Amino acid sequence: MAASELSPPPAIASTPALEIRGLHAWYGESHILHGVDLLVQPGEVVTLLGRNGAGRTTTLRAVMGLTGHRRGSVRVHGVETVDLRTHRIARHGVAYCPEERGIFASLSCEENLMLPPPLPGKGPGMTVDEIYHLFPNLRERRRSQGTRLSGGEQQMLALARILRTGADLLLLDEISEGLAPVIVQTLAQTIRTLKARGYTIVMVEQNFRFAAPLADRLCVMEHGRIVEAFSAERLQDKLPMLHELLGV
Repeated sequence: MAASELSPPPAIASTPALEIRGLHAWYGESHILHGVDLLVQPGEVVTLLGRNGAGRTTTLRAVMGLTGHRRGSVRVHGVETVDLRTHRIARHGVAYCPEERGIFASLSCEENLMLPPPLPGKGPGMTVDEIYHLFPNLRERRRSQGTRLSGGEQQMLALARILRTGADLLLLDEISEGLAPVIVQTLAQTIRTLKARGYTIVMVEQNFRFAAPLADRLCVMEHGRIVEAFSAERLQDKLPMLHELLGV
């Protein structure tokens, strides 16, 4: 694929929030990513689409240093991070919200929310009051144990928790999966709010109807590579290809 297909319009030119070049990643002996190239500018929402096993989640995990061996280049806000450990990558302002959410069952909603410390050297994250304004359900359930939160409330909490840290590059993995439509709508509005506040977001999503209206650009992965990348304005033209590759 030509480099121009990977890049956002020149008018947005600046230091990329995330720049991935020739990224390979392994789990043990399994070679999962085969040369991923991706450029994400500050304030963009980029969605990674693809079938299960295409390498989408592994791409997010590789950015965070959560795979085994990785090779290539991963720059976060212009800083090369491919040889850094996960906690040092996070300090450059990147946060990962995993599909499994990672809510501590024995802690209350608010105790879970307060767990991650602010990132050193980054601006202040959202205050608890700001988060409760964004997610009123969490205010109502702030004293409830993690085990008593619904799936949707747990997903809100997982996202809210990383917003406290001051990270401005968010890697979101299947945040709409298995949730009721009303919760999915709430999460979609949250993404719009975060974009309006200047956050950069890379989403892995199986729910095409959730992801497509939120994205500035969409990238399709197959066999550990990005095989198509296009702007949201070209979505209608690309629907036949997406039907063929994804069955959307």
